[in-house]
Amino acid sequence: MLRRLTRAATPRQRVFWARRSGSLAGVPTYVVDLRSDTVTKPGPAMRRAMAEAVVGDDDYGEDPTVRELQATAAELLGVERTLFVPTNTMANLISVMCHCRRRGSQLLLGHECHLHVYEQGGVAQIAGVHSHPLPDLPHGTLDLAELERLVTRGLGSPYHPVCELICLENTHSSSGGRVLPMEYLRQVHLLARRYGVRVHLDGARLMNAAVALGVPPACIVEHCDSVSLCFSKGLGAPVGALVGGPKDFIEEAWRLRKALGGGMRQAGVLAAAALVGLADAEEMLQRDHQNAQRFARGLQELASPVCSVDPTAVETNMVMVRVDGLPPEELCRRLQAVSADEDTELALGKWAFVLRTLRTG
Repeated sequence: MLRRLTRAATPRQRVFWARRSGSLAGVPTYVVDLRSDTVTKPGPAMRRAMAEAVVGDDDYGEDPTVRELQATAAELLGVERTLFVPTNTMANLISVMCHCRRRGSQLLLGHECHLHVYEQGGVAQIAGVHSHPLPDLPHGTLDLAELERLVTRGLGSPYHPVCELICLENTHSSSGGRVLPMEYLRQVHLLARRYGVRVHLDGARLMNAAVALGVPPACIVEHCDSVSLCFSKGLGAPVGALVGGPKDFIEEAWRLRKALGGGMRQAGVLAAAALVGLADAEEMLQRDHQNAQRFARGLQELASPVCSVDPTAVETNMVMVRVDGLPPEELCRRLQAVSADEDTELALGKWAFVLRTLRTG
């Protein structure tokens, strides 16, 4: 039934799958894979740009395509400079290391944010930074009063770590791709400046936030001291992210990138893909957001006793589906089942939707 909520996939979304059971075993069926925006693949234009990219040695700062990407992104984000790195996890780690020079410095962030949960504790493991998580509110925000209390607790105290940095995530993935309100960003930045603390924005999906708010990305970034941006999610590139900030910050980030093994040589083939992703971002992400809304509304209209969704919580490209009373394995088995009527439709060359995997944690 869920297949009726999707349209024919674009080349970057499409995955070929041959059914191995049922009356139409071997009949080609196309799967729209909705596990994550990380499963996107480069389309023909992006692959062509990669093949034709002019390259140099980026470790020496001589790759013209990387330099073009960094200049384009700096203008887009409203920062002095940017630095191309392999992953957004590295971009976040570099940013924390740039801001927190003293071992044992404190970093404040949400308890469900990506940097705290999904990046292997690299800020402690590698940078020697102490993370103090705060409870995430439903929208992915933090309680400002509690934030201020923790920022000030270490001031003049020999017992507590000194807070150097606040990290925010926009969009906030664990809350379902929610967009941080602009006024909230402004309030956090004002609080941080009052106490000499920096703000880093994990902007892995920053372009989604900008499209959802209808503002240029620079309007979001102006409330932060540094930012990361990922190209391998909704923007469709196979690899790459960047760090953005002031000139001296990026100079230090460049040194740290080398120390972390992130220096690349002919990286222009990757930067070319990122440039295509940026050029197509607004149109592509608007479509993704519309499809997410359509999917959520369709699920709600099913009135299923098993699956439920709140369409008002779908702000960007993520749909959080609540499943009650059915083990994940059984849900996946049922979703893969094809009825006789659907067999007929498949024989006529129509589309089917199959949930390949289900995240349970």
